[in-house]
Amino acid sequence: MGLLARADVTLPAQISDHMVVQRGLPVHIQGKAAPGEPVSVAFRDQSRNAVADDLGLWSVYLPASDAGGPFTLIVSGRNKITLQDVMVGEVWVDSGQSNMEFALSGARDGAAEVAAANHPNIRLLHVNRKVSAFPLMEANARTWDVCTPQTAGAFTAVGYFFAREVSERLGVAVGLLDASWGGTPVEAWMSLRALSSDAQFIPAFAWWWDMIGDPTKPARRDKRLQDWQQAVALARQTGAPPPRDLPFESNMENSWMPGGLYNAMIAPLTGYPIAGVIWYQGEQNTTAEKAPLYAGMFGAMIRDWRRAWGIGDFPFLFVQLANFTAPNGKWPEIREAQLQTLAVAKTGMAVTIDIGEARNIHPLNKQDVGKRLALAARAIAYGENVEYSGPLFRTAAPEGSAIRLYFDHATSLQFRGGEAKGFQVAGADRKFVPAAAAIDGTAVVVSSPAVPRPAYVKYAWADVPECTLYNGDGLPASPFRWGE
Repeated sequence: MGLLARADVTLPAQISDHMVVQRGLPVHIQGKAAPGEPVSVAFRDQSRNAVADDLGLWSVYLPASDAGGPFTLIVSGRNKITLQDVMVGEVWVDSGQSNMEFALSGARDGAAEVAAANHPNIRLLHVNRKVSAFPLMEANARTWDVCTPQTAGAFTAVGYFFAREVSERLGVAVGLLDASWGGTPVEAWMSLRALSSDAQFIPAFAWWWDMIGDPTKPARRDKRLQDWQQAVALARQTGAPPPRDLPFESNMENSWMPGGLYNAMIAPLTGYPIAGVIWYQGEQNTTAEKAPLYAGMFGAMIRDWRRAWGIGDFPFLFVQLANFTAPNGKWPEIREAQLQTLAVAKTGMAVTIDIGEARNIHPLNKQDVGKRLALAARAIAYGENVEYSGPLFRTAAPEGSAIRLYFDHATSLQFRGGEAKGFQVAGADRKFVPAAAAIDGTAVVVSSPAVPRPAYVKYAWADVPECTLYNGDGLPASPFRWGE
């Protein structure tokens, strides 16, 4: 929080009017005051006292309470702060890159969705973009917004649809701590502790050096911008076609710095108790050098965020990359890494391989993404007996000239459209050919007359694959491969 600039008691942005505090967990209130100043906090007929330390920092925990509100929270020191419209409910962090940052106003049927977004039980606190070389104590954030047609357009679309579903199902307030930044890699969201936990992550620092190591890079970037601006001006004068837009330079604000976004946008939130995290990221790690490390990095990040919050293994729910025609990259490999991350306790994955857009990296259907994440929350976080995942490949066994594939979440398997597509098999030569597939209970048997001894299987293994396997709840199977 930095050194105290004045004697008044002050609070960080996330502790403000309209905030949601997590039900069932102690209410953590912290702030700044004059060193040695007594501070008291009162909430729901409970109060706690603290004394600011020699840095002017103070912190109290009030007893956990059930959902409800609105309530008033009062902080008293030399001055008095009264927070109005405080709710007790479910608090989720939403984070990742541009598909999480994507605003509700731009989603499918965005104008109608915004006009109908009158949900006083949904609140959002937006953390502004910021990078830091070391962990910060206070986020650069706005105060809480109540969801109305006037505010909802700027909400994260995925977060909004998730919160709407959870709030309606549970009948409680849902608060979103929105910390996302488009075009950012997973290593920027990891703490340096997490990045140093495994020697295989060391290349992340080499990638960063490749971006910043050339001292002429800023000057060359400025020259490109100047040349482009002159070309635009000339085109306007002469009536010629304008030049193509400059390529987006993701690193202009150091947003790729290893640990930089964790330090500035996540670390300051870790003192605020939460129910869990929803995450949509991975596109920026689809390069040939980054993809092989994604599973390890992502798992390490989840475990480290949980360590930082210190409230146990909260649910961590994430979106698997959708179908998209990538000019270069390892999209199937990142989807596989995300599938492997389900080995981490209390994780859930929303498969979106069927609701993307082949030519749009930002598919507009965010409604189903939010709904599928909410299904995972209902099962994993709230213990509802609901199916929350499409079929997930578990194991396989050769069966003569065929291979039998076993799945979890496989009740009432079906091929949408009535025809099995997307399966491939290969023999020892690893030359894959399309395979026939037949459902047998919760298993699928695949074969091809061209491969008498199949040893390898792939399903939906492409940037934009054919996807036909669903369970009876209408949820698609995750892409996978076996044998390699």
